[in-house]
Amino acid sequence: MNLLLLSMPDSFEHMPWVGIRMPNGALTSLAGNVDPHHHVAVADLILARDRVRQTLDRLIGQLQPDIVGFSIMTFQRRTAKRIIAFIRSRLPDVRIVVGGYDPSLAPEAYAEASPGGADFIVCGEGEATFRDLVRAIESGRGHEGIPGLTYREGGIFRRNPDRPVNRLRGGDLRPPRRDARVLRGYTLLGWPVDVVETSRGCTFDCSFCSIIAMRGRNFHTYDFERVLDDIRDAREHGARAVFIVDDNITLDVRRFEAFCHAIIDAKLNKIRYLVQAMTSSIANHGETLAPLMRRAGFRYVFLGIENILEEDLRFLRASSKNRETKNGRFVGNAAATAIDYLHRNKMYVVGGLIVGNPDDTADSIEANLEFARRYVDWPYIQHPTPYPGTPMTEEFRQRDLIINERLEEYDGTTAVVRSEHLSAEEIEFMRWRAERWMKVHHMPAVLRQSPLFLLRHWRGMLTHTYRGSTLRTMVGLEDERAAFERYRSIRRAERDELVEGCPSIAPAEPHPAAALST
Repeated sequence: MNLLLLSMPDSFEHMPWVGIRMPNGALTSLAGNVDPHHHVAVADLILARDRVRQTLDRLIGQLQPDIVGFSIMTFQRRTAKRIIAFIRSRLPDVRIVVGGYDPSLAPEAYAEASPGGADFIVCGEGEATFRDLVRAIESGRGHEGIPGLTYREGGIFRRNPDRPVNRLRGGDLRPPRRDARVLRGYTLLGWPVDVVETSRGCTFDCSFCSIIAMRGRNFHTYDFERVLDDIRDAREHGARAVFIVDDNITLDVRRFEAFCHAIIDAKLNKIRYLVQAMTSSIANHGETLAPLMRRAGFRYVFLGIENILEEDLRFLRASSKNRETKNGRFVGNAAATAIDYLHRNKMYVVGGLIVGNPDDTADSIEANLEFARRYVDWPYIQHPTPYPGTPMTEEFRQRDLIINERLEEYDGTTAVVRSEHLSAEEIEFMRWRAERWMKVHHMPAVLRQSPLFLLRHWRGMLTHTYRGSTLRTMVGLEDERAAFERYRSIRRAERDELVEGCPSIAPAEPHPAAALST
């Protein structure tokens, strides 16, 4: 059979399309785990976000897929449904399969009887479930015996029991198939980039995180030989930078240290690595860990600072992973110490912070923004967002703080909840006003690392960062709030234009029979 696997073109505000286009690792992993006689094509639509309709027309015409699979996050739901409807208008008999965070945690959203609905919903990890589904479709068997699958049977959606999470080590998961990709152009600030995972899961229970809601609190790892082979495969496919996409690789610091040694011993440390890390792990082990990371090739570290105020960390359930300890005693927030270790070893910090929590005031938000100005190299400041299934969502609803139900704006940088003291608009304005200048301060570092890229794209990056602003804004002849309102209008228009020409999905009442049945 012919299989087409798609990720959505919607991008995060902190990842400007001109400079950062990451592959979706889940799709190549799905491709690598279906039976090899199928023809699989993987298309990350972030690589074609300015020509979505033309790209889909071409792929559908060339491949004539029997099954089209979608990887979807919550803020991509509207786009996904429009693309599903577009594909159905071209291929009425195609089978639509959806998976990822949003379908896993809100399957009812895809069970509606409309052109944007799905035929199958893969909940949780998808490799084994999707493989078994393809086998069932090919053979004409029923679907009731496939764990992790929700499927349409007549007018009813039936939900099978969940599939246990894969323990990875010694399991049956095959490596990803990068040669299934049919689009090109992945980049991280001019470096050809790919993604690799060494582990899955996390044992913390942060209130904002969808990982725990989707797979529970657990941590499983691949053996290093598999991971090193995966890095080599990424390199053979052109990657010169690799994003280690683990949910929490620094949960086991000793294993992470061993991984760094393995990279060095395998002479794979010429690749530039980006990784996500906990502040406590770096702060409490940084004296030896940070120099080792640098030797292994790590250049950017996304640091989960979350917030520098203890009361906010308590709401986010992130206190324990942001604690610095000495001789077994808590001595304070780990963020500044972790950043100091990374900077001393010539690594750049992508600072992950969350502002606009329920009890935030202007002073508490400004304290976090000032910390970011002083310490981080690239800000990744977000607003708490009530994603399906997360603990914070229930609290926001109980406190009546959610002011925006337009899921396409649940991208982390659009404030969709207010605090007890500030409007959502004021919270977003404070972040937007501060963050633009922080991003520009990193331009010299980008110039040193990727001079040709910056010389070619500096105008596009500045235009993206300052869209909405004019020369009058810059010289103080216009209130910044006017520029902010223009920015918000532009951002809304960008979302609407992504799938221009695709059929729109009018809001519809759920079909009476389109219910989930367990």
